[in-house]
Amino acid sequence: MTLLFTHEAAANHLTPPGHGEQQGRYAAVMAALADLPLDRREAPLARDADLLRCHPQSYLDFLRDAVPAEGLHQLDEDTFLSPGSLEAARRSAGGAVAAVDAVLDGAAANAFVAMRPPGHHALADRPMGFCLFGNAAIAAKHALDARGLDRVAVLDFDVHHGNGTQELLWDEPRTLFASSQQYPHWPGTGAADERGAHDNVINAPLPPESDGAFGRAAWDRILLRVAEFRPQLVILSAGFDAHADDPKGELRWQDEDYRLLTAAICDVARDCDAAVVSCLEGGYNLAALGRSVRAHVDALMRAA
Repeated sequence: MTLLFTHEAAANHLTPPGHGEQQGRYAAVMAALADLPLDRREAPLARDADLLRCHPQSYLDFLRDAVPAEGLHQLDEDTFLSPGSLEAARRSAGGAVAAVDAVLDGAAANAFVAMRPPGHHALADRPMGFCLFGNAAIAAKHALDARGLDRVAVLDFDVHHGNGTQELLWDEPRTLFASSQQYPHWPGTGAADERGAHDNVINAPLPPESDGAFGRAAWDRILLRVAEFRPQLVILSAGFDAHADDPKGELRWQDEDYRLLTAAICDVARDCDAAVVSCLEGGYNLAALGRSVRAHVDALMRAA
């Protein structure tokens, strides 16, 4: 059975009217998964020790002090804090860590962490692109440092490059970070020659207007490298904004592409005897987000 880590605090991270990273994203995901036979678990708060594997204490202090008592506090051009944001962000990271522990302890072959805000743009010492903490990177470092793994793969298929995850894992030879993304596109990173300090980064730039078949072909090549790496754990940054209906990108993926890509990743993970933890990232057309998440989780369930 697939595990689902979530918490209603995800709905308490508020953003301005018209903002893409809105409360409705959480509602759309929960509605899409409502009737599935998932093992549902509460996403706990991340401990400082978890967060400090990727972020300095000064950054944790900065976020704590920046949370407003009411209303919104703008951190950068598109990242905001509301009174409930820090709990939501800590549970996003904590859910990822708890999911890693659960699958490594044998509770299930895979897990999906349905939380917001997302995490793959967060840098070590500053927020970026809706993101406060580097959830996937934090989960990877937990698996390595607290659970004793030697090889963790982090795979990101959001339409935007996971620049934060790449930065946080750039000099970590025990990880393989692989990402497909529309290129050129915000945030401007993700070129093929960005390869990490230990040749541990793979970027697959996808041209605007390319479809899911083109993207899945790129992932077929990436997954050959993943299989060679032999990860003991695979962590997904599961963004669904490469969908043709999404307003934030110009790729043309469809619902079924997420099912097929997820199945392909799970096949490689199974061959490596690796569990899979998937963390929600982007996806801003609510209908397409719900359908794509459903397809993704359906593939996880079939692989469990």
